Amino acid sequence: MNIIAWVILGLLAGAIAKAIYPGYQGGGILSTMVLGIVGAFIGGSLYSLLQTGTLQLTAAGLTLPGLFIAVIGAIIAIYLWGLLRRSSNA
Repeated sequence: MNIIAWVILGLLAGAIAKAIYPGYQGGGILSTMVLGIVGAFIGGSLYSLLQTGTLQLTAAGLTLPGLFIAVIGAIIAIYLWGLLRRSSNA
């Protein structure tokens, strides 16, 4: 997938995930984009694991199902980031 598609998928998935996930996450447009791209990798890899039974580093594509998978991955990334920030503040 080319870089423009990654940016678009990252923005969409990150923005939707931040809107769904409760609480304040902070960050600007760049962090939203990175969150969505990381979410595309997390979601794509988990989807690949469920489909094939092997863990492969893959990313969701710029399609409606790919966006859904990327949003789920971005929600997981928000949760994990919150856990890391909480444990580092303690």
